[in-house]
Amino acid sequence: MTTHSRSTGFVLGAATVAMGLIAGVYYIFACCVMPALARSEDRVYVEVMRNINDVIQNPVFFLGFMGALLLTAVSSWQLRGMPYRWWVWAALASYTLGFLTTVAVNIPLNDDLAHMKDPAAAREHFEHVWVAWNVVRAVVSTVAVGCLVRALLLYGREPVPASG
Repeated sequence: MTTHSRSTGFVLGAATVAMGLIAGVYYIFACCVMPALARSEDRVYVEVMRNINDVIQNPVFFLGFMGALLLTAVSSWQLRGMPYRWWVWAALASYTLGFLTTVAVNIPLNDDLAHMKDPAAAREHFEHVWVAWNVVRAVVSTVAVGCLVRALLLYGREPVPASG
């Protein structure tokens, strides 16, 4: 018999959705946005990336970006003692790597790009490093989605607690 409440499944499901959204953001940058921008001349490349970096800082994005981390952490706590908790913990560890990559590498590069004057020098400093680390973020967040999906499937096999 399960010892957790109905909210446990909701939190795990919400974590999975949030993680999927964030993994999708990194994926679309890796396979579409950055390859398309790579075709642009330096001034356009830098201008578009600066615009993206400005508009991505919005409540909807932050809800998913922070929500994936926080919901996964809450879910890992809610599922303590369950045999499949390791899947949620693995998701949390994996996304934490991506989150830290964003904070330690991608955001500082975005900040550098915003302040550099010469478009060619800005692009040279930014492009290859940012793209490579974005691929890392895409991979680790996709791994986290897979782990959360596995945990959600195992959670779904448990009997639902009786209302009362």
